[in-house]
Amino acid sequence: MNQQRVTIASVVEGEGEISALPVLLRRLMYQAQIWDADIQPPFLVDRGRLVRPGGLEAAVEALARRVPADYPGGVLVVIDADDDCPASLGPSLLARAVAARPDRRTAVVLANREFEAWFLAAAPSLGGRAGLAEQLEIPANSETLRDCKGWLTHHRRDGVRYRPRLDQAALADGVDLDLARANSASFDKFCRDVTYLITGKRGE
Repeated sequence: MNQQRVTIASVVEGEGEISALPVLLRRLMYQAQIWDADIQPPFLVDRGRLVRPGGLEAAVEALARRVPADYPGGVLVVIDADDDCPASLGPSLLARAVAARPDRRTAVVLANREFEAWFLAAAPSLGGRAGLAEQLEIPANSETLRDCKGWLTHHRRDGVRYRPRLDQAALADGVDLDLARANSASFDKFCRDVTYLITGKRGE
């Protein structure tokens, strides 16, 4: 167990992740038995701006200033893959981020296709939460589904649409992390990248 304070500064593209991402990060810290962590409020940046030359670099530069040198932690970038291939776009974004601040640990994660796909990968654990039906099954195409938000709306039983700003954090708090890792390669990468930020070693 690392006794030094862990600091993670992050950038996201969606308003729902502003509250949901810190929930996931704190849960992962708890799993790692890290009790002293500074999970900073995510920095919201439009996806189009991030992928354009200079946009990601500016965000990483700003966030790197919040992460103390020589301490565990680093800069975490989490965006939706949408129609891009994570295996192609992810490494190119990471290379740019590392080049911007090579003195800080940096990780870039593309949720395939959406952040909400991570919830679908562990759907049975979310039954009854945020208006969802009690019995849910993992869709066969959870990592390639184009409208995960629509799936969540369709499986609600309260007649209300899925609202990321209101519902995303509650689902992040309830999702079974191990089940999501088992069924989502991009969520597994997210967990491994958080391990890297904490320890400096790539998680298995």
